[in-house]
Formats: sequence, structure tokens, C-alpha cells
Amino acid sequence: MALFLGLMLGAGLFLVWWSFWPRGDKPVVIRRDSNLRQLLARAGVEQVGPAGVVAAMIGCGMVALLLVFILTRALPIALCFGLFGALVPWVTLNWQAKKRRTLLRDVWPDAVDHLRSAIRAGLTLPEALIQLGDKGPEELQPAFREFARDYRSGLRFMDALDNLKFRMADPVADRLIAALRLTREVGGADIGNLLSTLAEFLREDARTRSELESRQSWTVNAARLAVAAPWIVLLLLGTQPDAVRVYQTFTGLLVLAGGLVVSVICYQLMLKIGALPEEQRVL
Repeated sequence: MALFLGLMLGAGLFLVWWSFWPRGDKPVVIRRDSNLRQLLARAGVEQVGPAGVVAAMIGCGMVALLLVFILTRALPIALCFGLFGALVPWVTLNWQAKKRRTLLRDVWPDAVDHLRSAIRAGLTLPEALIQLGDKGPEELQPAFREFARDYRSGLRFMDALDNLKFRMADPVADRLIAALRLTREVGGADIGNLLSTLAEFLREDARTRSELESRQSWTVNAARLAVAAPWIVLLLLGTQPDAVRVYQTFTGLLVLAGGLVVSVICYQLMLKIGALPEEQRVL
């Protein structure tokens, strides 16, 4: 335990030291990468890369394994909970991504209205997007400030739009940026009407999805509790020496493996059945 606390203290001091180094301002065209990097973009996490997520998964898994092993003295049970612990960062990122998408879904109509007003006032497309970094919805301002930094540092408008689309990682942003790219390339006198129609559609879609999610939330939560309940009972049984000896046998290992497989299959099946249709991204 003393070694573990020392490692955590050292890691914390290293992260504090690392935070004092300024970030570079060179324009960079963001490249599309793995699903993990796209998940980080959807969650709005920019300070951590895929390697950091993998390291966090390994660390959480080891911590969970050690804690459960100290509590139960049963390695098979500890391995199961170590696997669950390793999935905590991944589950957290997915939860953050869904939360961010729901939040952005509610503020995008206002952003589109701001953009339409700026274009009608005579601003160019880059200027209209840049002003969203100061006057747009608060949740969207950081991404548009990054767009302004890219554009003002010499990056081409189309490349800056690509960076913005990757940072937002949102279907609404994809559709908006696709319309702006088309307008920039071939011109468009009806961009104001297009943005007005898009804002109205987004408000109606957000209202409908909010009602559906509120109705299905209790069903999904009940299914998650049903999956987690047997493992909570197993953790409680792990404090009893007789139960620990049973799970350390070959039959006990088969029971744990079967329960793990059934839990994973049922959880994934529950997610498929309870999932609402997702908007497709324009890549």
C-alpha cells in the first residue's frame, strides 16, 4: 500500500509539473485516427490521448484487482473485478460523450441563429464562425476559439473547418460544416433560409429525442441494475471463507467465466434493444 501511494503521489506531481508547459500555437491539420481517438473527440477530452486512456484502463484494472484480492483473498474473483475496473475509463468516456451530445443538441439551434444573423449582417463565413467563439453558446465557444486560432495562424479555411468538425465530433456540426463548405465553394444566396430551416429542424428533433430518452431511461437503468446485482452479491460472498474456497475450484472458475460471458452478452443486448436511432455523421 505504501508503494502504491508513493506511485500515485509521483504521478500527481508529474502531472502538475507537466501542466506548466505552454501549448504550441502552430496550425495543425488534425488527422482522423482510431475509434478511441474519435471517442475522445466526442467526449470533448483534448488533454488525454489514446495512450493515456489505455494507461488509465490498465491502472484502474490493477487497482480494482488488488483491492478485491485484499478483501477476498480469491484471485478468480479479483480477476473478474479487475476486468470491470479496466472498463471504467471506457464507460466513463462513453457516458461523457453521450452527455456532451445531448448538451450540444440543445444549444446548436441558438448557434445556427447566431450564424445566420452574422451572415445577414454582412460578415464573411470565417468572420461569422469566429464571432461564435465570443457570442455563441458557452458550450460551443472553446471549439470556435480553436477554429479562430487555426484560421488566424495561416491555416486554409477548408482545413480549419475540417479541424473544427473533428473537434466537435457531432452530427449537427457535420451537416452545418458541409453546408458552409458547399457555400464557400460554389456560392449560395439562400444560406440564410437554409440556416433558418436547419435551426427549426434541430429544435424539433431535440424536443422529440428528449421525450423518448426520458421514457426509456428507467428501463435502461433497471436493466443495468439487473446485470450488476449478481456481481455485487458475489463481492459480498467473497468475504466468507467457505464461499471463497468454492470459487477457487475448477467448477467455481467455470461458474465465474459463464457468469461473465452471460453478463456481457445480456448487457450488449440490452444496449441494442434500448438504443435510439443515432444520427449518422457526414465524414
